[in-house]
Amino acid sequence: MQVVEVLVPGGKASPGPPLGPAIGPLGLNVKEVVDRINEATKDFDGLSVPVKIIVKEDRTFEIEVGIPPTSALIKRELGIEKGSSKTGKEFVGDLTMEQVIKIAKMKRSETLSLSLKAAVKEVLGTCVSMGVTVEGKKPKEVQREIDEGKIDIPEE
Repeated sequence: MQVVEVLVPGGKASPGPPLGPAIGPLGLNVKEVVDRINEATKDFDGLSVPVKIIVKEDRTFEIEVGIPPTSALIKRELGIEKGSSKTGKEFVGDLTMEQVIKIAKMKRSETLSLSLKAAVKEVLGTCVSMGVTVEGKKPKEVQREIDEGKIDIPEE
C-alpha cells in the first residue's frame, strides 16, 4: 500500500502537477482519480484542500479529503484574499458568531479540541492573527466573554 498526499484546489484538481506526476507511476487511471477528487472536494471551491490517495496492492484506491486551513475558511466566509498586515491596528473583516461556530464545526474533527467551545476559541485565535473582528469586537474580547459565560456556545 502506498499513500500520496497532495494539496489541490477544491473541485478543480487536474492531471497536471502535483497529481499526475505523483500518481501516474503507480499505474492508476489518472482521470478517474482526478474525477473522484473533484467530486469529493467540490464544496471547497476556491480553497486549497489536503487530499490523501491511498493506493492498494491491487491498484484500487481510496481518497481521504482533509479540511482546508482555518485561515482559508475565514477568508472564504469574508470573501477576502488575505488577512491584515497590521494585526491589532487594521481589521480586514467582521465575522458573525454563527460563522465562527460554522468554521469551528468544520475544523472540529482535525483539532485537538474536546468541545465545540474550545474549537470556537481556536478559530477566534486565528481571527486575532488575521485581523478579523467578530460582531464588531476584537476576538480576544469574544474569547473572554465565552470564558465568563456571557456568550453561550451550544454543544451538539
